[in-house]
Amino acid sequence: MTEQVSIPSDSVQLEGELVIPKGAIGIVAFAHGSGSSRLSPRNQFVAKALQDDGIGTLLFDLLTEEEAEDRENVFDIDFLAHRLSDATRWLRGHAVARQLPLGYFGASTGAAAALIAAANDPSVAAVVSRGGRPDLAIRRLADVKAPTLLIVGGDDYGVIELNEKAYRILRCEKSLKIVPHATHLFEEPGTLEQVAKLACKWFQRHLPAGDLSGWSEPDSEVFSTREAAGRSLAKRLLTYASPKVVVLGIPRGGLPVAREVAVALHAPLDIVVVRKLGAPAQPELAIGAVVDGDHPRAIFNQEVLEQLGVPDEYIDNEIKRQLAEVKRREELYRQGRPRIPLEGKDVIVVDDGIATGSSIRAALRGVRRQKPNRLILAVPVAPAETIDALRAEADEIVCLETPVNFYAVGQFYIDFHQVSDEEVKAILSSDTLAPRPMPA
Repeated sequence: MTEQVSIPSDSVQLEGELVIPKGAIGIVAFAHGSGSSRLSPRNQFVAKALQDDGIGTLLFDLLTEEEAEDRENVFDIDFLAHRLSDATRWLRGHAVARQLPLGYFGASTGAAAALIAAANDPSVAAVVSRGGRPDLAIRRLADVKAPTLLIVGGDDYGVIELNEKAYRILRCEKSLKIVPHATHLFEEPGTLEQVAKLACKWFQRHLPAGDLSGWSEPDSEVFSTREAAGRSLAKRLLTYASPKVVVLGIPRGGLPVAREVAVALHAPLDIVVVRKLGAPAQPELAIGAVVDGDHPRAIFNQEVLEQLGVPDEYIDNEIKRQLAEVKRREELYRQGRPRIPLEGKDVIVVDDGIATGSSIRAALRGVRRQKPNRLILAVPVAPAETIDALRAEADEIVCLETPVNFYAVGQFYIDFHQVSDEEVKAILSSDTLAPRPMPA
């Protein structure tokens, strides 16, 4: 059977094609890489080989055309993993596909998304990465249980080393295969055929052993939207209401949450802009973060810096580049409005959730330099270990959910669309910015 499908995720529909051969032993969902789509000729080539080998395939777009125009979305691995997990849930409800063991095939950045999604779902039977960036899923690699095959081109210099590093961290059944004379896209004659052959063999071996009973929904509350999460969070923050409270949202995803808090507390709303510092030749890998303010603040991930041996000159240039982007965004979002003074205020910093905490740590330190009376961090969801690591950065922390099975913030939202610059500007231009009296 061949079926053109539309997969609901967040507030959009993701277009795709589902092919299930007669007597299929399993099904493989494809996660394409940056700048690609379900129409990728390389993924379609591998998919056809799998179909001929009795394995079903789902090729679908991880992003809509509009979302893909924003390059931040293309490299947002957690967001891409969230989309892949939504497609998995859709497959679990399909009349035919739900009966079949599931595997993932990821290319480039899609491989990292596949590994993160597999780390959260123990029912995933196998993962194959083609020219992938598994290092971008480094924090979850040890949690992957699915047998994983890493395929890399022999002439894909730099990426080979990244795959070797990921291979050492993986604790599941694993294999690393180097295709001689192949570059990153496997465009050389015969190299893509070798990829297809290796993938077919891996899935033939592991899909029949898949166990659907391991699949489960998240173990904590799932919020319908960021606004709904903000309303739930606001109920926990009502005791902080006072004339000296200021709410700060972290653009872009934190603003819809922060607005609900500001409305409930009758408090003014402002922003704190944070930017990730990307590693050399790996902009998706954070070596630290910078935050806005009269005295911009930078923090660093020392472990990553030491592993990569990042030169000081590169760090200085990256800080200047990201601070310029911080300034651009501040001007775009504020539209001439001055910052709200924070000295002596009770400041509540709000985001839609926290994964590793590097950006929020930079935000809290930047706010602390402005001498607030009290600094409160408030989020709907975060891992317990991340919250513990942040306790020294804030006077108090309010977090609604600290789930055990956490892999990405988007896992806990039904609608986790990427908030646009226009949405941020609209929120900040609303009357929530103006201080309002507390109700009598």
